[in-house]
Amino acid sequence: MEPLDGNAVAGELAEVFGTEMTVFTATCGSCGAVGPLAELAVYDVAMGIVIRCRNCAALLVVITKVRGMSCVDLSGLAALDPPQAVGAPS
Repeated sequence: MEPLDGNAVAGELAEVFGTEMTVFTATCGSCGAVGPLAELAVYDVAMGIVIRCRNCAALLVVITKVRGMSCVDLSGLAALDPPQAVGAPS
């Protein structure tokens, strides 16, 4: 199965988190790779959505639906940070 990118599940992520998530920066808890959520490897499978690190293929995020409720596992992420405001100090 060929992976999609994070943009393919932008709607589902917005539904779960209540905001545009593809611009958030994800840090892999396994290898430490850092990049936009939009660039992660996404697999939309029958049981839900699986998001993996493009660098080491570690499992970062799993989203499933149980009785109409979204269940989210973010345990593979070391960090998930919002975008920096333009002109804001780093």
